[in-house]
Amino acid sequence: MVDPRIRLSEPTIGDEEANAAARAVRDGHLVFGPDLPAFEAALAAAVGAPGAVAVSTGTAALHLALVTAGVGPGDEVWVSDLTFISSANAITYTGARCVLVDSETESWNLDPTIVADEIRRRARAGLPMPKAIVPVHLLGHPANLEPILDLLVEHGITIVEDAAEALGSRWRGGQLDGRAPGSVGAFGIYSFNFNKPISTGGGGMLVARDPDDLARARHLGAQAKIPNLDYRHDAVGYNYRLSNVAAALGVIQMQRLDGLIARRQAIAIRYRDAFEPLGLGSGPDASWAARSGWLSSAVFADPGTRTAVRSALDARGIESRPIWAPMRLQMPYASCEILGGGVATTIADQVLCLPCSAHLTETQQDEVIETVQHVVRSA
Repeated sequence: MVDPRIRLSEPTIGDEEANAAARAVRDGHLVFGPDLPAFEAALAAAVGAPGAVAVSTGTAALHLALVTAGVGPGDEVWVSDLTFISSANAITYTGARCVLVDSETESWNLDPTIVADEIRRRARAGLPMPKAIVPVHLLGHPANLEPILDLLVEHGITIVEDAAEALGSRWRGGQLDGRAPGSVGAFGIYSFNFNKPISTGGGGMLVARDPDDLARARHLGAQAKIPNLDYRHDAVGYNYRLSNVAAALGVIQMQRLDGLIARRQAIAIRYRDAFEPLGLGSGPDASWAARSGWLSSAVFADPGTRTAVRSALDARGIESRPIWAPMRLQMPYASCEILGGGVATTIADQVLCLPCSAHLTETQQDEVIETVQHVVRSA
């Protein structure tokens, strides 16, 4: 399939975004301008963070968060095994070593029991603790962090939340009721890539609880240039700034966030209701979480049926994809230490992600549903 008619996840961009970007260009605010602080303020307010720094990508945001947290060569950082590779790559950029944490079945995110057991084992044995942990809120579903928050703080382990896919999600009930993924740890990051819940074409955002951390991240992300001095720099910095034109898109997208998330959530529910009678599972939907609806997915006990469904969708010009291969199966991370068993690989073998763009019509959803139903009933 070269050019699918129905894509997996596209941005929903309208005239307001186009006009905002055109205004920024017309006013000469391509790189710097008023949209950047406006976008940062809107994101910070939406997730309940004290402030935010807009950057070029979600990966840049994660790298910058880790560097600001003091992660470097010789350190150990724990990260979800089942995630997109950028979560591990950003750790590797710092020179630190990744340790992969297996998934739990309810949310598909890192298993808090595995984390807690290993921290306590190391504490009893007097072994070094990780410098940081990077829980990924996979497919926009919040990770189950509440059981391990106090333990992580007790042992001085920095939490850097990879909420790249989770803008618009919330925890329900308990200590974190109403909180947004990315707002609980010392740092949180978001992505505005073309396929994310909202998009600026490319871009990311870093939030931090400590104002000094936020200021440090902003400084490092702007080449560590000393203010009011001509080309003087006090550290190795990075060219991670987001353009004002992209931020202009982001300001309008943030105004539409609730509606875009509601549309994606409705699509996920429609798929779930259509596929449950077929014996298929759906994406994680724990009672203690409200996820963003990115991405919608179906779960096939038989990998062969999943392959057949994907081929049938492909033949009709409908884009789908398996969830990412766990990091343990990726060549750069095949030798990493793994905490836990094989839950992540089992999930990866069974999941197929389905079209979930906010502007997906009911007719297009029907095409997806009917294709899946036909293959499964014929199997």
